[in-house]
Amino acid sequence: MTGPEARTAKFLTAQWRRLVMLSYETDPAVLRPLVPRGVELDTWDGRHFVSVVGFRFLDTRLLGVPVPFHRHFDEINLRFYVRRRADDGWRRGVVFVKEIVPRPALAAVARAVYGEKYVARPMRHRIDLHDGEVASGGLVEYSWRDAGAWHHVRATTEGAARQPAEGSQEEFITEHYWGYAAQRGGGCVEYRVEHPSWSVWQARDPSFECDVEQVYGRRFVESLAAEPASAFVADGSLVTVRRGTAL
Repeated sequence: MTGPEARTAKFLTAQWRRLVMLSYETDPAVLRPLVPRGVELDTWDGRHFVSVVGFRFLDTRLLGVPVPFHRHFDEINLRFYVRRRADDGWRRGVVFVKEIVPRPALAAVARAVYGEKYVARPMRHRIDLHDGEVASGGLVEYSWRDAGAWHHVRATTEGAARQPAEGSQEEFITEHYWGYAAQRGGGCVEYRVEHPSWSVWQARDPSFECDVEQVYGRRFVESLAAEPASAFVADGSLVTVRRGTAL
């Protein structure tokens, strides 16, 4: 990569591991009011998606320094897909509707640095492992407590993990390498997220139980009440998040 973005300093590094990714087709009219300035909605096969993603943060470091008591934790987010034409071509990215983490300090830093919509809630997880890896036929589940009730996203792996096929929906969902966050006053921050391609397990018995209106707002109730258009578990990798730049 060349240009100023190549010199943007690392802000965060971590392992993102054991990602449950459930994606739902949605009406673009639901998403348009949430699109930051300077980007446009991205589609796969002419269809728009929102994704519920639960995963583990491991060995988290800010500016290269591990933060005591904040290295290993869960996150659950709701996101949709956008793109921006830059000098180096199309940049495919995501916009987060809400990101849930277990500790208030994590949420406060993300809100302050990127303007992302982080909140802190009690969280827990269950991951069926074999020899330290996700077991074939194993359950991967992330839960959080909100408004007096527990909610969860879960799936059971099926078969062996494989690289997504070129042009597949799994490739589309996993390979967006930019983040975009609307700012107060109408601006937008762009930041790069670097990681290799992830292998994925297909999933059976996907489940997302949530008071959607309470947690995410009425606009997402219809989309997230449907069956997911795709459901898989990704193995994850080391991830680097670069400092953001204003558009």
